[in-house]
Amino acid sequence: MATLIRDKYEAEKAEVNARFDQLKANEEELNRIFAEIYDMVGEVPIEVEDKYVSVARIFDAAEEIPESFKGNKYVRTKRDEIVSLISYAVGCMLGRYSLDVDGLVLANQGDTVEDYLAKMPDPERVTLMPDADNVIPITDDEYFEDDAVARFVEFVRVAYGDETLEENLQFVADALDPAARGTARDVISSYFLKEFFSDHCKTYKKRPIYWLFDSGKKNGFKALVYMHRYQPDLLARIRTDYVHPQQDRYRTRLAHLDDSIAASEGRQKAALTKERKKVADQAADLATYEEKVHHLADQMIAIDLDDGVKVNYAKFQDVLAKIK
Repeated sequence: MATLIRDKYEAEKAEVNARFDQLKANEEELNRIFAEIYDMVGEVPIEVEDKYVSVARIFDAAEEIPESFKGNKYVRTKRDEIVSLISYAVGCMLGRYSLDVDGLVLANQGDTVEDYLAKMPDPERVTLMPDADNVIPITDDEYFEDDAVARFVEFVRVAYGDETLEENLQFVADALDPAARGTARDVISSYFLKEFFSDHCKTYKKRPIYWLFDSGKKNGFKALVYMHRYQPDLLARIRTDYVHPQQDRYRTRLAHLDDSIAASEGRQKAALTKERKKVADQAADLATYEEKVHHLADQMIAIDLDDGVKVNYAKFQDVLAKIK
């Protein structure tokens, strides 16, 4: 049965906010009781300020948060809830979570898809299979069939239904950036490219479990991997299965743009020339990055989860996004 994410959000908001109101009322009632017991009615405050209530309260937008809540670290917005949904979706894409069972699924060093299937109630009918090679590319165009946007769209489809897919994607996009132009998929793509990893690092206190392989500011190449599924040959696979094909696509695109520019004029030629510069910059960015990945891939580096994220992440700092 198809489901609207909007309805799920509204139900969650109502439940969370009712819990907030109840806790606040309970704390104020306790204050009244103790004030009466100690004969201090009128001398001590009874009301509890919103910023001191230590459970979540959800607002649709940051602009709606009253001044009385400023300083309350439990306040959340619709965007926060959707960011959490996307984080969970990425966890399902990479096998940390599953739509078929509760709790963690793959959380041990070197876990594989076979380990994932062994934990499924029906291995023959898995709702959403995790990515086979533990690599989810993030691109600004449809270069790979299994890129982050395509996988997220599939997550929404299987989790909430075909009939509501487009409406659900639009709800997600509007929550991420209500003023954004372009399609819902464009907005979601932009989020993965520019903001997902930053939000992930905030959630995990600068100890990300989903690592972002990143060629640089030109977005020549980006890909997410799950550190618990890391294998020493991961970088070699990234290089041969993703970096090299991406380089080929850039070369093909540049050749096509050169032909188009030669046959165009005016505004169209200016737009194509601008696009060519962008693609050329990405290709140059990726050429430099390929050398770095090649150097590390040849080393077949092993990691130990017991060393922690900080130590392991540093081993690949030349090819991973900076943690901020």
